Amino acid sequence: MILRVAIISELLAIVLALDDTGGLMEFWNTLGRKSLLIQWIVLWDVLILCLLRAPLQRMRVLGTAATTCGISLAVTLVVSLGATRLLGEGDPLEFVARNLAIAAIATAIVLRYFYVQHQWMRNIETEARTRIQALQARIRPHFLFNSMNTIASLTRTNPERAEQAVEDLADLFRASLGQGDKITLSEELDFTRRYINIEELRLGERLQVEWIIDPKVPDEAAIPALLLQPLVENAIYHGIEPSTEGGTVRIEIRRDGDRIQFSITNPIPATLSHYRRSGNKMALENIQQRLRLTYGSGSELRIRKTEDTYEVRFSIPVEGLS
Repeated sequence: MILRVAIISELLAIVLALDDTGGLMEFWNTLGRKSLLIQWIVLWDVLILCLLRAPLQRMRVLGTAATTCGISLAVTLVVSLGATRLLGEGDPLEFVARNLAIAAIATAIVLRYFYVQHQWMRNIETEARTRIQALQARIRPHFLFNSMNTIASLTRTNPERAEQAVEDLADLFRASLGQGDKITLSEELDFTRRYINIEELRLGERLQVEWIIDPKVPDEAAIPALLLQPLVENAIYHGIEPSTEGGTVRIEIRRDGDRIQFSITNPIPATLSHYRRSGNKMALENIQQRLRLTYGSGSELRIRKTEDTYEVRFSIPVEGLS
């Protein structure tokens, strides 16, 4: 923001310097004087506004604009009076009046620019948040459908386990419905572990889960809700369930500088015809879109497939809940 203001100020100085009709040498002299004057005014404006940031944020838009204009004019008056003494800029009254007029117009233009930009960014954030919530809402019934299938299969073979699975599912949805757009990593891990418990009731020893969590990863790191569980669900559905021998799902979470790396790996069943079972890629596409909306192009979901394994990998920046 400071860089933008400095660049806009320098452009204003160039425009004012071009207004003079002198030669090239006179242009550079004028540009130097006006740049010095304008940058002093702008830097003092920015400093005072930063110091008054808290009370300004509590004001309405009109009050903030009026206060900002008043500060800009006051700083311009003080700096202009000082410049008349140091630089000897002709008639002091005319010099100060001209600077105040330029400051009023420039401040109004800059405030309008930042207001429009702020509104534009708010609209983008609102649209992105709405799309994220819509994508997240699609994951919940998908998860419920698969969980109910698990419970239905248990009711025939082990009613007691089915009852326990219903209780676990109720706890899961109670936690899920209370989640916002972002939750802590520890909450997402707890949610994922509860889901794995439900699947273990059905698959038994066929399902093995290996957790590799870097101790440097902060438990309170903020991540989008339902980010990890759908990928684990996919790994179990496509990698473990079709195989009579079962297998191991490896969940790896590591800290890499200011980013958290996630990796979910599952075995590919020996019989490829089994691996091509019915299903859709909703979870992968959904999470890819949510990562893009939340973090931009910096977080991309990548898939690496070998003869024996299928790995989904992505990373997100380390941040806390706001």
